[in-house]
Amino acid sequence: MTQHLNLPPTLVDSWQWQENAACREHDTEFFFFEDREQGEERSPNRNALAKAICSSCPVARACLEHALAVPESYGVWGGTTPKERARMLWTLAG
Repeated sequence: MTQHLNLPPTLVDSWQWQENAACREHDTEFFFFEDREQGEERSPNRNALAKAICSSCPVARACLEHALAVPESYGVWGGTTPKERARMLWTLAG
C-alpha cells in the first residue's frame, strides 16, 4: 500500500516566509540539536534561547503552520519544540 505524505506544495511562494525569518540571523545549532541531546539531556537554555528568537519573529505563525503541516519532528519551529508540536497535533486529532 502506498502512503502519501501531506507535504506543502513545492512552489517558491510557499517558502517565501522563510526570507523574513528571525532565525536566519542565527546559527542553526540554536534551533536544531544532535540526536544525543534529545529529551532531558538537552539544555533548557537552548530551547529558551530559540524560543526568545522566535517570539520576535514576524513569520513565527507561518513557521509553526509549516511545522505542523509537514510535520517537523526535529528542532524549534515557530517557537515550539517537537514535544509541544506533537501535543498540538494530538489535541487537533481529537
